[in-house]
Amino acid sequence: MTDQYALIGNPLSHTKSPLIHETFAGETAQSLTYVAIEAEAFAPAVDRFRAQGGKGMNVTAPFKLDAFAYATDLSERARLAGAVNAMRFEGDRVFAENFDGVGLVNDIQRNLGFELKGRRVLILGAGGAARGALLPLLEQNPAQLVMVNRTLEKAQALRQQFADVENFTIMTYADLVGERFDIVLNATSASLRGDLPPVPADVFSPQGLAYELAYGKGLTPFLRLAKGAGVHQLADGVGMLVEQAAEAFLWWRGMRPDTRGLIHKLTIPLV
Repeated sequence: MTDQYALIGNPLSHTKSPLIHETFAGETAQSLTYVAIEAEAFAPAVDRFRAQGGKGMNVTAPFKLDAFAYATDLSERARLAGAVNAMRFEGDRVFAENFDGVGLVNDIQRNLGFELKGRRVLILGAGGAARGALLPLLEQNPAQLVMVNRTLEKAQALRQQFADVENFTIMTYADLVGERFDIVLNATSASLRGDLPPVPADVFSPQGLAYELAYGKGLTPFLRLAKGAGVHQLADGVGMLVEQAAEAFLWWRGMRPDTRGLIHKLTIPLV
């Protein structure tokens, strides 16, 4: 019998996940189907999928917190992120993971060639994407990881979860004046609206990396600011998308597919 997997979210009109997982299945000779489920309500849709024999699901907006509440068994990454982006169903148990941050780290280090160890890293935003990235980023032992967010209290609440981590710092956007970072990550939703976070241009190191977690938007205002500041290495989140999918595929199927060809295929030039 062909195993069934799916992505659940809303809206899903532009999702690349079925293409990604069908490509992975073909390359690894795995017998599975993968569909997109655009749901109005999370739990009823997941219940139906499980009743039909579904083996696992990816989860995207706006349901990552619903998946967190639905799960019976949370990984440490998912617990600290407070959000879930992958589920595996085994009888009555729902195992839950968050591979967003792992996908980001893999893309930065494996594909883009930027080691995180010993680097100064700035992450803009304190929402679900930033929460999912924190633990995997900190596990790479950067010299300093700084988070800024328009709502300072939201970032400070995250800081409390990592109270014993000395190299994790919260700043305001105003605090960034005069600071410079090796890697700057935009995890805000500003680029989805065509806006720019209030980040000063001098935070970028020309020899560093500017990374937009959104993907398929081309040269966003954030990346345009970085390019104007002389940054030579720009990236969007297509590599993160494919890498987190590969981690979920490994978790589900026990084998990790190749990612580089698919990343190249899906990449939109940043011009």
